[in-house]
Amino acid sequence: MVAAASVVVAVGTAAGMLTALGGEDPGGAGAGHPRVTHSVRLDALPVSPHPSVSSRSASPSVSPSPSPTAGKPTSAPSPKRNSTKREPRSTDAATRLYRHPDSQVLDWVRAHPGDPRRDVIASRIAGHPAAVWFADHTPATITSRVRAVTAAGAAQGRVPVLVPYAIPDRDCGGHSEGGAPDLDAYDAWIDRFAAGLGSGEVIVVLEPDSVAQSECLTAGERADRFASLARAGRVMKDADPAARVYYDAGHSGWHAPAKQAGWLKQAGAASADSSDGVFSNVSNFHATADEVAYDRAVLDALGGPASLGAVIDTSRNGNGAPADGEWCDPDGRSLGRAPTLTTGMGRVDAYLWVKLPGESDGCRGEPGTFTPSYAYDLAR
Repeated sequence: MVAAASVVVAVGTAAGMLTALGGEDPGGAGAGHPRVTHSVRLDALPVSPHPSVSSRSASPSVSPSPSPTAGKPTSAPSPKRNSTKREPRSTDAATRLYRHPDSQVLDWVRAHPGDPRRDVIASRIAGHPAAVWFADHTPATITSRVRAVTAAGAAQGRVPVLVPYAIPDRDCGGHSEGGAPDLDAYDAWIDRFAAGLGSGEVIVVLEPDSVAQSECLTAGERADRFASLARAGRVMKDADPAARVYYDAGHSGWHAPAKQAGWLKQAGAASADSSDGVFSNVSNFHATADEVAYDRAVLDALGGPASLGAVIDTSRNGNGAPADGEWCDPDGRSLGRAPTLTTGMGRVDAYLWVKLPGESDGCRGEPGTFTPSYAYDLAR
């Protein structure tokens, strides 16, 4: 059964989001199946600490993986987390999400003024903010490319969503394979990534599939990866105390909440020093209600401070997941809830568009490329 969170294939841009690329053409990431996305291309932008950055190159992938919870979460048998009232998130200037001005969908909208699908795609997809992916291991430019995005967001008083996606053995050698050559190189890359965060509010979706898809690793390799992920969260929050860092919870059709929480704890997700909670449904289609229930069960099993919350990728989940488990540009899907930092749901900090709707998984178009027919079907 296909259960992975998303799929990414290296295509020189990002999967379902904006992509901040450097001088290399990164590989995609996906567990078992390509899960590509293109969006904004950072390699096309000036390497400068000032506004005008772009999107990512390859996005996480959908992959086959055993799913003991087939769609709905089970109750978590582990101890419940502290029920203390959560501290409210700031609701002043940084209440809106940042929309990067350069992406595949915006390129298409600008280039096709007469296309009958243009207005629908422009208003329902291009008009919404999406995540910016950093999927290539280019240490020399990563700080300036991250800084370009965060500086642009800060200048507008908006909150960027960043996706570091360079963990070694990404996608377990599948279609979205790639990333840093080893964990030492990854740790150094994360240091440089963190140096570009600035001091403003930013949301970091840390390494999609890195926890949920870790069963392909040996126990020792998994422990090493989790240590690097815990370190990554600490480094980012030390660099920018206003940064919110979220860890990979997979999705409601994959691992049982208690199992996922056990791994997440090892990866640092239960510690306020490195984590603000978990993310789920990246590049997938599971209904928001299922993800809310699942994420709450994961958080209960995880423990940690009451401030931990969840963010959910709602970009393509308007009709829920296909009954047949199809992951590659399945028919009958639709846009989900618009990105927002105000969900009205306890322990759910944001609905985000991590995968940009219309960027193909590889069936309706080339992996990671914007496909207007697919975008129109999702948006109409």
